[in-house]
Amino acid sequence: MKTKKIILFTAIILSIILVGVFAYGYIAFSKVNIKKISKNDSDLGINKNTNYIPDVINTPPVKEDNDRVINIALMGGDKRSKNDTGRADAIIILTIDEVHKKIKISSIMRDAYVSVYGYGNTKINHSYAYGGPQLLIKTLNQTFNLDIRDYVYVDFFGLEKLVDALGGVDINVKKNEIPWINTCIRETSMIKKRKPHYIKKSGMQNLTGEQALGYVRIRYVGNGDFDRTERQREVLSILFNKIKDAGPLKYSYIALKMLPFVETSFDKTDIINLGLEIFSKGISSIEQQRFPVDGYWQGKTINKIWYLAFDTETTKDQIHDFIYDDVVPVKKQ
Repeated sequence: MKTKKIILFTAIILSIILVGVFAYGYIAFSKVNIKKISKNDSDLGINKNTNYIPDVINTPPVKEDNDRVINIALMGGDKRSKNDTGRADAIIILTIDEVHKKIKISSIMRDAYVSVYGYGNTKINHSYAYGGPQLLIKTLNQTFNLDIRDYVYVDFFGLEKLVDALGGVDINVKKNEIPWINTCIRETSMIKKRKPHYIKKSGMQNLTGEQALGYVRIRYVGNGDFDRTERQREVLSILFNKIKDAGPLKYSYIALKMLPFVETSFDKTDIINLGLEIFSKGISSIEQQRFPVDGYWQGKTINKIWYLAFDTETTKDQIHDFIYDDVVPVKKQ
């Protein structure tokens, strides 16, 4: 009789735990901001007739036996209020390269001078303000002959929460960066009407989401926006490594914890399946690049506005070499 009671008690406890897990997952998924975009090649600027799209192309994140290369647009928005459209402050191509077992992070300079469908030549980050994620994806695909079909968007405050959800990021802060980081912290604290938590010393330290946001936003230290994209890639790499080190058993929990802070075109289950697929394929290393590469761009002022003009054809080749063939571009001296 005593054994039966123990079994019954254990079954009840397990049932409560399972109900709690599923309830948590349901609540987290219900908070994910999913925004559908067109899957039509023409609407997304995908041209499969070009020589740039290889046989191993981007496909929806479903489990397959063959290796592939998946490209996703990561967008960091600069909107400061709920009703603010904002621009794409950070534009990154996230590549899951199952062929070479790598994650690749490719920053695209936001001032890059490109043709935006329906709006003529302008800065690439303006495409988000003009037509949202879909137009930015179309601009990336048409400019660089890519095959991006989905995106993940996070704004200032979403990034804060993502970093905090993963326990902060360890960053080696330089002394000359501190005043500018704290200026950004002060601005976001005023918007959120909260007490700022400033950085008080240089050196390696664990930054909170509030402080990490200030770190990735600064652009007046070092080589301006070029160094800023490097900081963005640094923080992303740390976050990806944290997820990777947590292992596949904890991935679903971490994903559910992070999902409410992003906007995406992915289905809810696809997000989980894509992450688990990364673990199953043995993807362990992370590499990063910035495009255009030094030596292949120049500043250009048009109507008193500064643009980053670049060698489009060479940059196309360099991006494809890096994403698909795992070849690191060489800077021109």
